[in-house]
Amino acid sequence: MATTIKRGEEVVVISGAHKGKRGKVLQILRERDRVIVEGVAIVKRHTKARSEKEKGGIIEREAAIHLSNVMLGSRYDAKRAKRPTTAKA
Repeated sequence: MATTIKRGEEVVVISGAHKGKRGKVLQILRERDRVIVEGVAIVKRHTKARSEKEKGGIIEREAAIHLSNVMLGSRYDAKRAKRPTTAKA
């Protein structure tokens, strides 16, 4: 799948449970056609204590979202601006 989205760019989630959320791309997983977006699709991971210094607990982190479910923020804004307003009388 061809992608124009790069790390650090702002994207908008256009479908799914997190529709409408914006965030910066943290990582692109090209082999799986997924992206990790800052502040979107937060999941909880239970970690085991590996040593006395590293404690276990519940860690919140971002999960991957499929590439087809995100759009560049600038492109999204341009589409929204171009859309005609439908005012009901």
